[in-house]
Amino acid sequence: MTDANQIKWDLDLIKRYDLSGPRYTSYPTAIQFDPELSPQQLVAKGQQTADTDAPLSLYIHIPFCTHVCYFCACNKVITRNKKRAQPYLEQLYIEMAKLSDWYSNDRIVNQLHWGGGTPSFINDDQMRELVDQLRSNFRLRDDDLGDYSIEIDPREADAERMKVIREIGFNRVSLGVQDINIEVQKAVNRVQPIELSEEIINSARDLGFKSVNTDLIYGLPHQTIDSFAATVDKIIELSPDRLSVFNYAHMPDRFRSQKHIRDEDLPAPEDKLVILENTINQLIDAGYVYIGMDHFAKPDDELAIAQSEGKLHRNFQGYTTHSDCDLVAMGVSAISQIGDVYYQNEHDLKLYQDAVDINSQAIKRGVILHTDDRLRREVITQLICHFELNTQKIEEAFEINFNDYFSDELKTMEQFIEDGLMTIEGPIIKVLPAGRLLIRRICMTFDAYIPKEQTGRTFSRII
Repeated sequence: MTDANQIKWDLDLIKRYDLSGPRYTSYPTAIQFDPELSPQQLVAKGQQTADTDAPLSLYIHIPFCTHVCYFCACNKVITRNKKRAQPYLEQLYIEMAKLSDWYSNDRIVNQLHWGGGTPSFINDDQMRELVDQLRSNFRLRDDDLGDYSIEIDPREADAERMKVIREIGFNRVSLGVQDINIEVQKAVNRVQPIELSEEIINSARDLGFKSVNTDLIYGLPHQTIDSFAATVDKIIELSPDRLSVFNYAHMPDRFRSQKHIRDEDLPAPEDKLVILENTINQLIDAGYVYIGMDHFAKPDDELAIAQSEGKLHRNFQGYTTHSDCDLVAMGVSAISQIGDVYYQNEHDLKLYQDAVDINSQAIKRGVILHTDDRLRREVITQLICHFELNTQKIEEAFEINFNDYFSDELKTMEQFIEDGLMTIEGPIIKVLPAGRLLIRRICMTFDAYIPKEQTGRTFSRII
């Protein structure tokens, strides 16, 4: 049976609270980023507020994909022309040198992630070159103790490729599976036999990768309750260390490729909820821990351990164990978090390239956090990572009276308490199993920007 201490499924509550809301990979969220703030202002404030002795996290965005997956909402460039990669990498190196000047300070890089797009779009020599450039600009670890991860398309990698990826220093791999059913795969233009994913996972284990993550998506066209249960059973058999089970948000007006997906082929809303409930039950029954939102991990995985020890963190890469790291991101649309600053690069590839050619950087917009932002960020982070908040620690850290400062929010939460989503006992706010799936809705209570910004379709739905 499902561990009742992890999640309690209450359909009435889910239907009542399933609004659109942020994923809180940052607070304030990206819609608050201001294009009027200059790169000079943002960088200066970042340098001023960063802990220059703390370790770094690096993110590299590789935007290219050979094929378009119709469900995808990532910032990508669809091309089969592999020659487009090298000019982009050359510009990435220019930006990298500038970022090194700004932030490196011989700070050790404890976390590295290549995302996209499809990082495996670039060839083996380009991968080696990119790592060499990173190593010459930043202090990469060479002891395999960092978390160095890469996203892989199993259609563009094999056992030999995995050897190269391990050899150049990666010890974590994430692969998109989405669904193993061929009818679903054809409907989203991602035909990927499960044998390809198996090869990557088995190779990663043979080569000593520390962790394998797989991504699944529920709510895709032609998915049924039974077909997705079969997909989850197969993934459990492959035994990845972590899983992400994402909700497909059908927004064809915002994402052109989604126009290929017909509304009538999508699962009915009530079936979609059953698919999610069954998936959660299957994973928890198989021994996975519900980390939060759409993430699961084995009990001995670092994410689960960090959560149990109260050390889990969240940033633009999702749940992470590296709360002490500034995040230095490079590439088109990449988002950095340096001290009390978030900023994002140009979203369009040509605009990114032009900006780097002219300025050696491509910062487009950002936000400088004030005290209220930092306070609310800490509250939201604690809730979304640990389902618990010690208000006394918040009072001590920010020199406030919590009940006075958040009097309006606490009134709103009275309904949550009445509905069994949470409790407040003394200084401890605790999210109950019935509230864990709705944690985004609970966090929205502390979001000072929601009342002004909530438009209904700015964010994806919570469930």
